[in-house]
Amino acid sequence: MLSRLMSSSIRSLDRECNCTVRLLDDSEYTCTIQRDAKGQYLFDLICHHLNLLEKDYFGIRYVDPDKQRHWLEFTKSIAKQMKSQPPFTMCLRVKFYPPDPAALREEITRYLVFLQVKRDLYHGRLLCKTSDAALLAAYILQAEIGDYDPGKHPEGYSSKFQFFPKHSEKLERRIAEIHKTELMKCFFPSFGGGLFYTTVFYKRTTGCFKSSGCSLVLWDVVEPPGV
Repeated sequence: MLSRLMSSSIRSLDRECNCTVRLLDDSEYTCTIQRDAKGQYLFDLICHHLNLLEKDYFGIRYVDPDKQRHWLEFTKSIAKQMKSQPPFTMCLRVKFYPPDPAALREEITRYLVFLQVKRDLYHGRLLCKTSDAALLAAYILQAEIGDYDPGKHPEGYSSKFQFFPKHSEKLERRIAEIHKTELMKCFFPSFGGGLFYTTVFYKRTTGCFKSSGCSLVLWDVVEPPGV
């Protein structure tokens, strides 16, 4: 009797595997799934965890044993797509930028899009004129710390933030100057206000942004987990 119970327990464990999904804020979501679970099941778990309703812009990215990057297909088995042994590691990323960020209804969606824009700018995947880069970085700074306050933000305060793979002191000064003097003071005091205007800004400057020859509005974001 005991041996049958142990055998049944072992078979049950063999049918399960652990997954870790790295989210856009660099936190991790870990869960146990059945080996035959499809991509949609995992995606739904993540969306439920984040309370994410506007799902169409997002996807799950993974890297195969040959270091090739793929989007997880939701209609197929996760284990068969991964082509490796569990535990599996994947990442949640923006798959398609919304064509009109002002139309996003949920703050969590705007927040995740903001994090993706910030990440892509930092890793050099959003290419634009220096003036546009400075303005976008200033909007990101606005979202992070709010309006400029001389009592809270001493000289060189913007140097604590890394907006690009590398940038000059001149560009850093320009970012701080925009943040101090040029940004509208009607932004909401909450983080949501700043990120809303950041997403609107990338929409307004779509004509200036290029990434691997693709439009920013409908862009297949390519990055390995953890990046």
